[in-house]
Amino acid sequence: MTLGTPPSSQAYGEPWYWDNRYAHEPAPFDWYQKYSALAPLIRFYVPHHHQRVLVVGCGNSVFSEDMVNDWYEDVVNVDISTVVIEAMQAKYSNRQQLKYIKLDVRDMSPFQSGSFDAVIDKGTLDSILCGNNSRQNAAQMLDEVSRVLKDKGVYILITYGSPVYRLGLLKESCAWSIKLHVIAKFGPEGSSEQPMRGLTDPIPLDENGSSVEDVLGKNPEVHYIYVCTKEPKAKE
Repeated sequence: MTLGTPPSSQAYGEPWYWDNRYAHEPAPFDWYQKYSALAPLIRFYVPHHHQRVLVVGCGNSVFSEDMVNDWYEDVVNVDISTVVIEAMQAKYSNRQQLKYIKLDVRDMSPFQSGSFDAVIDKGTLDSILCGNNSRQNAAQMLDEVSRVLKDKGVYILITYGSPVYRLGLLKESCAWSIKLHVIAKFGPEGSSEQPMRGLTDPIPLDENGSSVEDVLGKNPEVHYIYVCTKEPKAKE
């Protein structure tokens, strides 16, 4: 089986698929983008190394290790797969800046509300949207992401989903202010180049996201990055 190509994309939403995958494919694998490509954007929105970061659906990626190598001091990682969490706990047992916890992102009750400055999602929402009861499960996940974020905390979603398919879901779920960035997909050497604009320059975004096509054209070869800032609740 080729990495990233399961028998059915619907399997991406099922825990058994991930346990089986990580048991048979233990080599590190980064979905969509590596940290080196996204680092300018991460540093821009998470500028202080002491800020507490949650990486959801971490898998066996080296993304969080690279964050710690970039001097981030508290990176918590969760995944639904027991197999991969046990492997990552063993691998990073000597890195106190990295924590790995088996958790379903639809219920992150072990974490207190408002306990993270940033949540990074590289393909986890996409995986949930491939499974059964996808809209309900996605809404539950986004509710939990919002809950564990501090006011003015950021949810950084890296996805293949264009605004037509993601913006409405994000707006329905929580009170966010949303900025959109794009990054070119991996080239043949696994590198990502930014041919059309700077990574930290947001794309103009109208109410339904249709303005993006005016800037990027139809079917651009990019990953979309939604930076969702949690707005404080109005005081009654």
